[in-house]
Amino acid sequence: MIITTKHIISTPLGNICIEASSEAINAVLFVKKGDAEAIPVSTTIDHPLIQQCVEQLNEYFEGSRKTFDLPLQQEGTFFQQKVWAQLLNIGYGKTISYLTLSKQIGDTKAIRAVGTTNGKNQIAIIVPCHRVIGSDGSLTGYAGELWRKKWLLEHEGKFANGVQTLF
Repeated sequence: MIITTKHIISTPLGNICIEASSEAINAVLFVKKGDAEAIPVSTTIDHPLIQQCVEQLNEYFEGSRKTFDLPLQQEGTFFQQKVWAQLLNIGYGKTISYLTLSKQIGDTKAIRAVGTTNGKNQIAIIVPCHRVIGSDGSLTGYAGELWRKKWLLEHEGKFANGVQTLF
């Protein structure tokens, strides 16, 4: 049995719960209203991996971090692991379609399974399932709610090529 530690942080997208074992980050999940009472937001972090994760997420939200450097582990089938690993190859500020993702894992017929697996990703933002969109460019499906997906893509778009100002 893997023992995990949980910690909730406040972010521009609402509270996020980070779960980690002694070896890896196991989950980064948006906290639904009503669930936050179970674990209050805290400023004290006793877990070194959670501390690293919080620092890297803060840098991401500030726009100074484009890639994460954390050990990750989430439970899933071989197929799910394959999809989640491929998500890590989508560049910051870039998007791909579910069809493209299914082609990248070698099975164009698996487009629905890819979409379902994307929705089961337990490590939001870091395993960037928000970068997968519909073939027509639409923002389809996001377990963290579509408004967050839109925010994340716009945020990354702002910083993808450095902060640009007109004046």
